[in-house]
Amino acid sequence: MDENEFEIMLQKYADVAVRIGLNLRSDQRLLIRAGIDDAPYIRKVTASAYKAGARFVDVQWADEQITRIRLEHADPETLSHVPDWMLPRYEEYYQRGDASLAIASSDPGLLAGIDSDRIATMRRAVLQKVSEPLRKYENLSNWCVMATAAPAWAKKVFPDLPTVEAQMALWDAIFKACRVDQPDPVQAWEGHVGRLTKYKDYLTHKQYAALHYKAPGTDLTLGLAENHQWLGAQESFKNGVTCVVNIPTEEVFTAPHKDKADGHIAASMPLNVSGVLIEDFSLTFEGGRAVKISAKKGEADLRKLLETDGSAAQLGEAALVPHSSPISRSGIMFYNTLFDENASCHIAFGNAYRNTIAGGEDMSDEEFSAKGGNKSMIHTDFMVGSAQMDIDGIYADGSREPVMRGGEWAFTV
Repeated sequence: MDENEFEIMLQKYADVAVRIGLNLRSDQRLLIRAGIDDAPYIRKVTASAYKAGARFVDVQWADEQITRIRLEHADPETLSHVPDWMLPRYEEYYQRGDASLAIASSDPGLLAGIDSDRIATMRRAVLQKVSEPLRKYENLSNWCVMATAAPAWAKKVFPDLPTVEAQMALWDAIFKACRVDQPDPVQAWEGHVGRLTKYKDYLTHKQYAALHYKAPGTDLTLGLAENHQWLGAQESFKNGVTCVVNIPTEEVFTAPHKDKADGHIAASMPLNVSGVLIEDFSLTFEGGRAVKISAKKGEADLRKLLETDGSAAQLGEAALVPHSSPISRSGIMFYNTLFDENASCHIAFGNAYRNTIAGGEDMSDEEFSAKGGNKSMIHTDFMVGSAQMDIDGIYADGSREPVMRGGEWAFTV
């Protein structure tokens, strides 16, 4: 595409962020977390937000190379330091019911070669001091995660192209995956949301006791939480806003029971964890917990992730995505969970979303756990679906019926 066409598409993408991803209200402030390479897009989002009536747009800029430099050169004793001001900055926005947008475009190999203990120390410190305390606000106000074609990420996806050409190729893939190439992207998203809503409503009505996954390298029975709800498409928040929190999104998802995963499962795609790629890995579960882990690359980093806390090795999400999703059909390995999870059925280590269990948002931690919900500092999706994946829904009486066959829906809605 030429420069003029690209600018038009970038503006459409910004409008999708504000109107669909955030459904921004005119009285809201907007907090944006982005990298310095994201600036051209963020400027357009900012303009769209102010045109929509935003009270104030605050951009928190970051340079991911600074993170690598710290891990390479800082005294190990200082890697657990997190400034006190970081939590209050976010809390002010969440407590007021403001909107937030995060850009997920990191270099998949950012932390390659860095000692896994150093990475784990820094990750755990941020989780404990910022991420975990913010969980109580997760359903208060509208948020969205999107991506831009950052140079390092683009080169990983298209290694044979010069950087500028790789970026344009990745932008083209992003626009297609996010329906920005449609004549009216907003209308296209409204239709897509309607279709996903039918699938999640169908599955919630079924109330399966478990799902059984079967594929090469996979034979896993995954119990589902009591009174679970399937979510997807849109999410509604306590500030009254309903929006699409992940763009792109092709999934419907729910809460597995934290104590009811048994069998083995093989990942179908690499997993990018904090700038480290985990490749060709598989896990064995007993009583809900991963008891055996193997990986051809990044095994030590995966083990450190699952040792983050006592519940990190248990599961918090089960998501279904047809193999024929637009992202899967693109044939592109994105090395970015925001995109790759929408090409494949996936499961998440760690925390379960409160609203995946009926009434979960109003439960104590003990009540949520009793229903089967997992509570952890981490939430990390890993991809397991393929064209060879069959999934059955199992009822409480042991009877079963097809949910997916050959990676596709086995029912119509």
